[in-house]
Amino acid sequence: MSNRNSLLNTFKTLGGAALCLWGLFALGCANPGSGPDGGPYDETPPRVVSMTLPQQAGKAGKRGTKVSIRFSEAVKLDNAQEKVVVSPPQLEQPEINVVGKTVTVQLLDTLQPATTYTIDFSDAITDATEGNPMGHYTYLFSTGEVTDTMEVSGHVLSAEDLEPLKGVLVGLYPADSPDSLFRTQPMKRVGRTDAGGHFSIKGVAPGEYRVVALEDKDQDFKFSMKNERIGWLKEAVKPSSFPDVRYDTCWRDTVRWDSIRTVHYTHYLPDDLVLLAFTESGQPRHKLKENRENPDRLNFFFTAPSDSAPRLTGLNFDTSSLRLEHNEGYDTLTYWIGDTAVVNTDTLRLLFTYDESDDSTGLRTLTTDTLELLPRVSLERRMKQQAQEHEKWLKGLEKRHKRGDYSEETPPLTFLRLESKAPAYITPMNNIRLTFSEPLDGLERANLHLLLGPDTLQTEAPYELTPVAGKLRTYELRAEWRPEQQYTLRLDSAAARGMLGHHNRAEEFTFKVSPTEQFGTVFITIPDAEPCTIVELLDNGGKTMRRESLVSGNRAEFYYVEPGTYHYRCFFDRNGDGRWSSGVYDEQRMAEEVFYSPVKLDVKANFDFDQTWTLHALPLTQQKPSSMIKQKDEKKGGSLTGHEKNIRRMEEKKKGK
Repeated sequence: MSNRNSLLNTFKTLGGAALCLWGLFALGCANPGSGPDGGPYDETPPRVVSMTLPQQAGKAGKRGTKVSIRFSEAVKLDNAQEKVVVSPPQLEQPEINVVGKTVTVQLLDTLQPATTYTIDFSDAITDATEGNPMGHYTYLFSTGEVTDTMEVSGHVLSAEDLEPLKGVLVGLYPADSPDSLFRTQPMKRVGRTDAGGHFSIKGVAPGEYRVVALEDKDQDFKFSMKNERIGWLKEAVKPSSFPDVRYDTCWRDTVRWDSIRTVHYTHYLPDDLVLLAFTESGQPRHKLKENRENPDRLNFFFTAPSDSAPRLTGLNFDTSSLRLEHNEGYDTLTYWIGDTAVVNTDTLRLLFTYDESDDSTGLRTLTTDTLELLPRVSLERRMKQQAQEHEKWLKGLEKRHKRGDYSEETPPLTFLRLESKAPAYITPMNNIRLTFSEPLDGLERANLHLLLGPDTLQTEAPYELTPVAGKLRTYELRAEWRPEQQYTLRLDSAAARGMLGHHNRAEEFTFKVSPTEQFGTVFITIPDAEPCTIVELLDNGGKTMRRESLVSGNRAEFYYVEPGTYHYRCFFDRNGDGRWSSGVYDEQRMAEEVFYSPVKLDVKANFDFDQTWTLHALPLTQQKPSSMIKQKDEKKGGSLTGHEKNIRRMEEKKKGK
């Protein structure tokens, strides 16, 4: 803390130090300009030459406070609306303008008494010609006799996959605030995360604070929408500082350094906070759309899952023939129609009752819609198309008869199709899924054969066939697969009957079980695991390839792993549902913890890999492999700084260009 006179001195001191540092950098590193003779590009960043004095910036109760900052050269602001953050947060967006060398910021909210204001430009300021960054820059002033100068900083990561989150607000509340304040009152001081998920909140007064993160979709600086991503720290933080030293490199030119300079600065703590942000479960549920693309099915789509299926009541048709196919959360549903008379009815009128979120309360309530669904192609048009196809077949029949060909005497039939088949090779742990083109009315198990061995020595192999929950058309075939053996799956003609009256053609396909020597085995031991830990093997892009629970207390075992490169992660499945789950703010329940191993596994055939992984050995910000991080550097292609252009020119000269 400091009084207003010392604040001005602080600005002068900091400004002078900054100008001196940049001046040394410029003398050691760059020549200004890049003329027709191909001289070096300008590498000198812009510097502040004058500004509205802090004690003149604004007074309590004043509206329309305007701050002006003049630089040594023409500047530009990169993504000002995203990067420039005013704290305390402004409900009316500040007006930010750049004209040549001058940046102006006009605050439209009424200034609060005895309050420190910060205008944090982050890294948005660059020179207008070569794009040389000024570095992080913050302007601050106070409406009282005291200016608060503490800072807290850290990172915000996605709780689900530790992805750095860009553009998330991080704010402070007094430590003794009730939980409800996050929902009812704007945050007191804020910062915003950059592309790396890093944030810094400046102008903080001494005291203890609760720290929260918010993906502020409605820009009201509080948790007011359920689909806003949120995070918070369980423990309060207490800002502090101490004098510290860092060592900066001064460069002679673009590739050679001149010296190491000692820089004294104030180190603010805490600077390593990590907030894990998530979207709460139970997101707002609304009916997205419905259609009847095909006459024999009704499709419904929702924005969020539900625990139960909707209720459908026919107004001009009998619903007893309908069968529901759905995903696990009942947010994608297909009602198959088994009655031909209903299929041939062009307009189906119905009552559709489902649970939907109330926009004002957020609670789920039952809603009933009266709907009329028409097929994309009407019955009249379908009959016309069938007549045209039959006429075409009759003409073909006549031509074949003239040639003496009597092999196709009956019109072609529409068959029940088997839409999925086994691959050429499976592992001993695989099972085969059979998906038909429509729900089945029956399947004669005696006409479905799993045969073991080559064609001349085939024997019947035992198997189990079970329907997949929610998937009316899909069945899973399980067997005790023998490595290096050949299997044939044979479905006799008319073994399966569809609800629309179709039956299958004879189907047969052959596959082999790969030998165990073609696979590797991975054992992962986690000393600090919890009993509910689930471990996942990932490909280079982060896609889950295999998932296993722990055995023997702290060990995950992956057998028959195909050779390749893998990473691995785990999460604590505290609710036992077998998948990662988010948290709930009102219950102060965090999302389930996630950890990544930075170690890459190069799995080879016929090898065992035994890894010991300590989950807390690295901070969360360093765990996720860089190849999986989707949030990359913000810099666009072609927007090189003067320094980068000089390096590129030198590289081209070395290549003789």
